Amino acid sequence: MHNIKDIRKDFENFKDKLKNRNIDISLDNIISLDEENRKLIQEKEKFEMEKKSISKSKDQSLFEKSKELSLKIEEINKNQIKLQSEITDILSSIPNIPLSDVPVGQDENSNKEIEKKGEIKEFNFKPKSHYELGDKLNMLDFDLATKTTGSRFVFVKKELAQLERAISNFMIDTHTQKNGYTEISPPLIASAETMFGTGQLPKFENDQFEIKLDEGDGRKFLIPTAEVILTNIVKNQILEKNELPIRVVASTPCFRKEAGSYGKDTKGMIRQHQFYKVELVSIVENDKCSEELERMSNSATMILDELKLPYRKIILCTGDMGFSAEKTYDIEVWLPSENKYREISSCSSCGSFQARRMKARYKGQNNSKEFVGTLNGSGLAVGRTMIAIMENYQTEDGSILIPEVLKPYMPNIDKISIN
Repeated sequence: MHNIKDIRKDFENFKDKLKNRNIDISLDNIISLDEENRKLIQEKEKFEMEKKSISKSKDQSLFEKSKELSLKIEEINKNQIKLQSEITDILSSIPNIPLSDVPVGQDENSNKEIEKKGEIKEFNFKPKSHYELGDKLNMLDFDLATKTTGSRFVFVKKELAQLERAISNFMIDTHTQKNGYTEISPPLIASAETMFGTGQLPKFENDQFEIKLDEGDGRKFLIPTAEVILTNIVKNQILEKNELPIRVVASTPCFRKEAGSYGKDTKGMIRQHQFYKVELVSIVENDKCSEELERMSNSATMILDELKLPYRKIILCTGDMGFSAEKTYDIEVWLPSENKYREISSCSSCGSFQARRMKARYKGQNNSKEFVGTLNGSGLAVGRTMIAIMENYQTEDGSILIPEVLKPYMPNIDKISIN
């Protein structure tokens, strides 16, 4: 979230930078609300000083005047609460400002490829999609999931279920043993305050699964990503500088309504309401975000290097980044059935944007209180990694070869074949 003082200080520059985010939001009202609020503050201070002076004088004849001032102060407080609520509502709906090295653009067409790795395999047969392979193996059952739950869910069975688990375990082991992350198994339910902290609320409420618990327990949501719960481990804290960086990783189910994706990727496992993801989160000094983003995205691509899956890394333009991000790298894996790259990870630096919402700080120089920097990234999406393995490691008869690095996690299995 942004500081109203910073916006006020350089309003025109702030508006110009925000234009590049490709959003429809009016900022003119926030300045007039801010001015009105500051006038009320000055007026209240004046009345409070007058009341204090009367109190010191102990002049009984001014008792009615003091009472009158108290009522005026009370009325100002009411108006201030209303004004501050309006200001906060606007501030909470304004996205992060992009860094200067982020390409300017309206949508994905302005994203820029910065790296491409891996050899795209030439098949001597027409490669099948993951859902065709899963159906032939009798190990992906979308119809049964529709019957028991609804659309955009799937039953993963037998050796494919084992492969899904193997992928998750391999990722966690790699990130903890090679990349310096600490594993956490977090709650899968977040409070409204926690969802606000990372930017899911209020702007993206329609995409969240809200659940009902006991009355009076506050609003609760299934996590759309482990980023939400992991980043908030520092909310309302003042950390010592030597506690940073904090790097954590979790493998969790994620739950999303995919409210804005009607009609997209309706076949297969690409876009589901429930999916598994290994999530990386870093909490760092706020001037270390850029170097940490490089480190995090390299940790994510290491998984694809180890699995020998072709991929490309792109930097998202200003209009295609997520709400809380100041800079984002997307990593896209090659899918033979579609003859194109598809997103498998998104790694973002959020600067101090989320930290302001969470009130997460650390002691900087001269004991000053600084907002931390937060970063998050998929390391990787488990279901999409399984899709990529199925399609890139398929054989003509519909079997799936197991990548070398996953064989220790699937003992005695070199390939998944029709039983």
